Amino acid sequence: MIDLWFVIIAFLWTGYFVLEGFDFGVGMLAPVVSRSPAEQRQSLETIGPVWDGNEVWLITAVGAMFAAFPAWYAGVFSAFYLPVTLVLVGLIVRGVGLEWRGKVADPRWCDLGIMVGSGLPAFLWGAVFADLVYDSAPAALLGGAFTLAVCALHGAVFLALKTTGPVRRRARVAAMAASGVAIPVAVFALSNLGTFPALAAMAALAAATALIWRRREGWAFAATAGAIVLAALAVFMELRQQPLPGLTLAEAASGAYTLTMLSWIGLITLPFVLVYQGWTYWVFRKRVRVAPSDVQAAASA
Repeated sequence: MIDLWFVIIAFLWTGYFVLEGFDFGVGMLAPVVSRSPAEQRQSLETIGPVWDGNEVWLITAVGAMFAAFPAWYAGVFSAFYLPVTLVLVGLIVRGVGLEWRGKVADPRWCDLGIMVGSGLPAFLWGAVFADLVYDSAPAALLGGAFTLAVCALHGAVFLALKTTGPVRRRARVAAMAASGVAIPVAVFALSNLGTFPALAAMAALAAATALIWRRREGWAFAATAGAIVLAALAVFMELRQQPLPGLTLAEAASGAYTLTMLSWIGLITLPFVLVYQGWTYWVFRKRVRVAPSDVQAAASA
């Protein structure tokens, strides 16, 4: 049961990083790839139907840690109280920006909040998990730089996959630029792990760069998602040995009865969550285009 729930928690965190990763990237890059209010709306509409659902993975991952490994949960969120608080502030600011930008006369402050509220969690989550693995401040900064760059690349590829016209072209350029940062940072951040998933994550980032160059956005997005999955797998393989200094999984785990009850609850609810999210992405699978009214307004301005 202990190993099972560690795998479930790793799965939930990995799903969060893959799905929120492109949310963060789009939020950071939307002002970069957009040249007009219509293009900014086009960029943000790519994540509009899914960003809040993607955050559910974070809530579920943290809740599962609290229930299955309370000592691990307490140790992590007390040791990293400040960065986790800043993550929550960033998520709140981003959410407010996304919800309010269509309801205010001047959305520039909302766009700034979306950009900062996306970049801050993208950096801080990498710093937290790198510090858990390496227990080093320089390594934490490197881990934050890694997740920030990879989220930017992931989001740029997602924008290229989900948009048309000038935004799509600029997103491809942004993806190439982000890969120029993400790949060398990944080499420094993951090479010390020396495991197959870490090495494969670097290869997946290189493959994503080649694919976006060839305008194969779908495969490029699969490659960036795969890189995040592999990097997360490498991290959780390290945490499996010792989730916190001086603490083993067995010492951090809840009792057998609690883990058994959690297993039944997860067996019943998790498939419904996965099916619902899969259905959401299927419904909103088409590319987002600039509305005809926005094109006419831009032409007459």
